Amino acid sequence: MFSRETYINRRSELKKQIKSGLLVFFGNNEAPCNYPSNAYYPFRQDSSFLYYFGLQREGLVGVIDIDSGTETLYGDDIDIEDIVWYGSVDSVSDMAASCGVANTAPMSALAQACQAAIDHGRSVHFLPPYRHDTMIQIHDMLGIHPSRQREAASVEFIKAVVKMRSRKEPQEIAELEKASHIGYSMHTTAMRLVKPGVTEKFIGGQVDGVAHALGAHESFATIFTQHGEIMHGNPSYAPLEDGRLALCDAGAETAMHYCSDHTRTMPVNGRFTTRQLEIYSIVEACHDYVLEVAKPGVKYMDVHFAVCRLMTERLKELGLMRGDTEEAVRAGAHAMFLPHGLGHMMGLDVHDMEGLGQIYVGFDDETRPNLEQFGTNCLRMGRRLEEGFGVTDEPGIYFIPALIDDWRQKGHCAEFLNFDLIETYKDFGGIRIEDDVLITADGCRFLGTERIPYHPNELEEMLG
Repeated sequence: MFSRETYINRRSELKKQIKSGLLVFFGNNEAPCNYPSNAYYPFRQDSSFLYYFGLQREGLVGVIDIDSGTETLYGDDIDIEDIVWYGSVDSVSDMAASCGVANTAPMSALAQACQAAIDHGRSVHFLPPYRHDTMIQIHDMLGIHPSRQREAASVEFIKAVVKMRSRKEPQEIAELEKASHIGYSMHTTAMRLVKPGVTEKFIGGQVDGVAHALGAHESFATIFTQHGEIMHGNPSYAPLEDGRLALCDAGAETAMHYCSDHTRTMPVNGRFTTRQLEIYSIVEACHDYVLEVAKPGVKYMDVHFAVCRLMTERLKELGLMRGDTEEAVRAGAHAMFLPHGLGHMMGLDVHDMEGLGQIYVGFDDETRPNLEQFGTNCLRMGRRLEEGFGVTDEPGIYFIPALIDDWRQKGHCAEFLNFDLIETYKDFGGIRIEDDVLITADGCRFLGTERIPYHPNELEEMLG
C-alpha cells in the first residue's frame, strides 16, 4: 500500500466530483480455476478499488456516502478453518483503519444499505462490472439484470474515476518505472536465449519466470511467437527457425499492481536479412517519431495518424503502397499493415481503465472514436494528452495472409496497395516495437531508466 493519507486524499477528492448518492466499489473475489478451492494465483484485486482503498484481500466492498461523507468497508472476517489453511490475516476493521476508513460492516449489511438509499430517492453509483460473480451481486442487490449492468453503470462515477486515475502521481510513476525495470530484465532474458531450435514455449516460460523471481508477475499473458502477424500469439511448442523473426510482447506487474508493456522483434539467427531490415527500419522510425510529437495538448489520435502517414510514405518507397498518402490514410489502406492503434493508457491495468469503457478512457466529448473503419476502430487512445499520462508507443507492420487474401478478393483499397508485391511477403510475419511513455510538462519520455535494445545494431549485438 501507499500511505494511509494517499487513500484518504483520493477519496476526499472523489467526493468533490460526485453530487450525491452512494459510491459502491466492488472488490474482487477469488476466481476458481477448475474447482472451488483451486483459485487462480495470484489474487488480483479490482484496480479502482485498489486506487481508492489499497486493500488486496478478496471479498471486500467499499462504500462512500457522498451526502453524509461517511465511508464504510464491507466484508467478513475469516474463521478458524480458513486460518488453519491460510494463516491469520488482518481483521476487516484493521484493514479499514490502514486506509483511513472509519466504519466497517458485514457483507450481509450491504444490500440493506443500498436499498435504504434507493428508498430515499438517492442514487447508487457503481462502475461497469466485468466479473460474473460481481454481476450476480449487483443483480441481487439492485435488481439490474447482468445484460443491462454496463449501460446502467454511473457515467458520472466513471468520468470522475478516469479523471483522477489518468494523471499519475509521483509515487505511481515510481511504480511504473519499477515495472519497466523488471520488463527490461524480461526482454533481455529473451534476447539472450533466442536461437534456432529453442522452443517458443521455453523462452516464454523463462520470460515469465524473471517477473516472478523479481517479486512481480506478468501484466498480461506473454506473447512470444514467430508469427508476429498474429496480434496475440502466445508461445507454442514450435522450435525457432533460422531466418525467421521472433516477436516478444511482455510486461511486468509490480506487487503494487502497476504495469509495464514492451515489445521487441528480433531475428532468430541474430542477423536481419535485407528485407527484414527494410521493414524493421520503418517501424523503428515510426516508434521514434512519437517521441518528437507527443506532448500535452496534442491529440493522440493525431499522433497515430501522423505515424500512419510516415509509414505509408516509407512503404511507398518499397513499392508496397502507392498513390496519394493523405488519400490512402483517409481510406484506411495503411490498416493492411497496421490494424491496431498506436497505443493505450498505462497504469494499474496494462490497458489502464479499459474496463470502465474506452469511450471514457481513450476519448472524451471532444475526441470521438471512428468505429466504422477497419484499423481505426481499434484505436484505444485518441484524446488530448496531459502531463502525467502514461501511454504506450507501439507501431507495427504485419503481413497477415488471411487479410491480404480478403482485401485482394474484394479489391479493397486496391488503388493504394500493390497486391502482387504484398503476396511475396505472406511468410514474413510481423514487427512491432513498443515502449511505455510518460507525458511530461513539455513533451514526453520513456518510462524506465534502462532501454531495452531496439535499434538494429544494438539488437544484433545483444543477440550475439
